Amino acid sequence: MAFLRTLFWIAVTVIVVVFSVRNWVPVPVNLFGDTVVETKLPMLLLIGFLIGFVPLYVWHRAVKWRHVRKLSQIERTSPAVMTPPPPPAAGPAPGFTPTQPPLGDPFQDD
Repeated sequence: MAFLRTLFWIAVTVIVVVFSVRNWVPVPVNLFGDTVVETKLPMLLLIGFLIGFVPLYVWHRAVKWRHVRKLSQIERTSPAVMTPPPPPAAGPAPGFTPTQPPLGDPFQDD
C-alpha cells in the first residue's frame, strides 16, 4: 500500500513539474487602481491553491485538536475500571402467578 501511495505522489509531482515548465510565462495581475503585478503562471496557481488550502487545513487541525481535548477529558473523568451490571434474573418474579393460561398462536388455524 505504501508503494502505491508513493507512486501516486511521484506521478502528481511529475505532472505538476511538466505543467510548470511548459507554462512558465509571465501573467499580468491587475490589483487595485493602476497596480499591475507580473508573475509566472505556476506561481499564480500555487498562490491560489494555498489561499484555498491553508484556511481549511487550519480549521481541520483546530477541530481535530478540540476533539482530542474532549476525548482526553472524558477519559480522565470516567472511572478506571467499569464493572458490568448484574444480569437480569431469569424466570418470573417471585410470587407471580399467571391468572390466565397462555394464548395459542393467533396465526395458527384451529
